[in-house]
Amino acid sequence: MSNDDRTILSEDILLRPLAAGDAPLLLDAYLRNRDRLQPFEPVRTEEFYTLPGQRERLASQLAAREAGTLFGWVLTDGERVIGTITLSQVVRGPLNSANLGYWVDTEYAGRGLTGAAAAFVVRYADEVLGLHRVEAGTLLDNLASQRVLAKTGFTEFGVAPRMLHINGAWRDHKLFQLILNDLPPR
Repeated sequence: MSNDDRTILSEDILLRPLAAGDAPLLLDAYLRNRDRLQPFEPVRTEEFYTLPGQRERLASQLAAREAGTLFGWVLTDGERVIGTITLSQVVRGPLNSANLGYWVDTEYAGRGLTGAAAAFVVRYADEVLGLHRVEAGTLLDNLASQRVLAKTGFTEFGVAPRMLHINGAWRDHKLFQLILNDLPPR
């Protein structure tokens, strides 16, 4: 893989890095998918669903990218954002690992786009970032996300009780990992 961090996922769908001008597109995507995402996410303030809120969140994510601790992409259909995928909590040194998170628009679910995006991001984590391991967690009943992880090569390694505060309650998560390589940390 080259150092290019964009790829074509299907005839019309592009995966590309987050960009400074994406706040209006992200706002539109989150507003369209607010009800669908609510069961899987932390409680969001009303500010999250505003343009200033998305600008602030995006600026934070781009600053984290500059610091090397977060790498985010958007799935796009033309100019429309239809999902996101992120490597977050990138830790170097002996851990040399990151967490994977993603979602896709209701209209595009079930088309294999999330799996294709996850496969690209995992290769990027290995070949460009030189990470050793990627971890992901899902709610116990999020079978669709668990299928994406299994198809991408992740293996389940446990359950974390009350791991994250999701939709107003501390929720258990199944934990998955993918060992990318056994190279020493860079």
